[in-house]
Amino acid sequence: MFTKFFYDLRDAGLKVTFAEFLTLQEALDKGLANNSVTDFYYLCRMILVKSETEYDKFDMVFENNFKGAHYEPEVGANMLKWLDKSEMEEFIAETERQWLNQMEDLQIDKDDVEEKFRARLKDQDSEHNGGSHWIGTMGKTSFGNTGGNIGGVRVGGKTGYQSAFAVIGAKKYRDFRDDRIIDNRQFMQALRKLRQFSTKLDIPKTELDIDGTIDKTCNNGGMLQIVMEKPRKNSVKLLLLMDSGGTMIPYSSLMNELFQSINKSNHYKDVKVYYFHNCIYSKLYNTPECENGDWIDTEWMFRNLDSDYKVIIVGDAAMAPEELYSDSGNYRGPNGGLSGWDWLLLMKRHYKKIVWMNPKMAIGHAPWREAETAVKTLFPMYRLTVDGLNQAMTMLMTGK
Repeated sequence: MFTKFFYDLRDAGLKVTFAEFLTLQEALDKGLANNSVTDFYYLCRMILVKSETEYDKFDMVFENNFKGAHYEPEVGANMLKWLDKSEMEEFIAETERQWLNQMEDLQIDKDDVEEKFRARLKDQDSEHNGGSHWIGTMGKTSFGNTGGNIGGVRVGGKTGYQSAFAVIGAKKYRDFRDDRIIDNRQFMQALRKLRQFSTKLDIPKTELDIDGTIDKTCNNGGMLQIVMEKPRKNSVKLLLLMDSGGTMIPYSSLMNELFQSINKSNHYKDVKVYYFHNCIYSKLYNTPECENGDWIDTEWMFRNLDSDYKVIIVGDAAMAPEELYSDSGNYRGPNGGLSGWDWLLLMKRHYKKIVWMNPKMAIGHAPWREAETAVKTLFPMYRLTVDGLNQAMTMLMTGK
């Protein structure tokens, strides 16, 4: 049974084994699904899914095979792509949301709205933003998302006014996926990989050495002799350099999440954070405002932060070629007689372990983004997702 379900899961990237699928068949034979679609869903997920990062993929395959939702199977991939305006959702005013959430009795003919929705879905063949008729965004229609209508059918997007009586395309476990942009909790989970314990630090002996105590006690004829040792502390020193302003403005919240996560991770031996705009030049800024004068010399950093610091550079590498290659390409501050490329080469020569995290890295070769392609030849570059950050932390710790 369910052969198509098995192959669809594999095609979606879930590593479901044949043995696991036989286990599911055995569980069904024993009646563990209780003749319930809901119980069948949880039974399948428990046996076939190995990580919460795969819940979203599993849900999409399950819906496609067993039609568990009332509406979602009718909405095509193109429709959901047209309605993806995630970058606009944060502009919905919080005060307006709170006011609308207090409205209890919305006078809406749900049957009429659903009938119109089905008719629009059948006839619509293009993307619509604004307006009051088609399924779209930022308009007055009863269908779509990020619009001004109260009640109706939300398709895609995040909740705004919280007044929709039906929701299509909402993925409950999307936030668990390992290919999405990450939040504070996921930052901290990934940063835990940066651990290199040592007892050679200049700190007091405050921990009980159990093995040493046993040996000394035995050698002392059974008379207890306590032996203390230095606690094992994380010896990792971390240098975080973040691009700020310009094309990085849409990622300000993400940069703040990363900054807060590193500051909360107080187990590093040392952490230094500086900022730059577009590319690293002769000055690094102390704050994300990148104000002239509020900076340090990059050469000072080389002299005072030794080569053992593990370096994370965060930026989109979206700059004009002259900003990278010209010795006068820094319009925000001084170059110090070198091009951005030369400064990046000095970074590479000085520090042993550097990774570059990019929040919007292009897939494959990107001829229209010359600077990004060039930077990739200098540093291992990863997309700023859960999976990308995990790979980058592994690179910093092992170099593999």
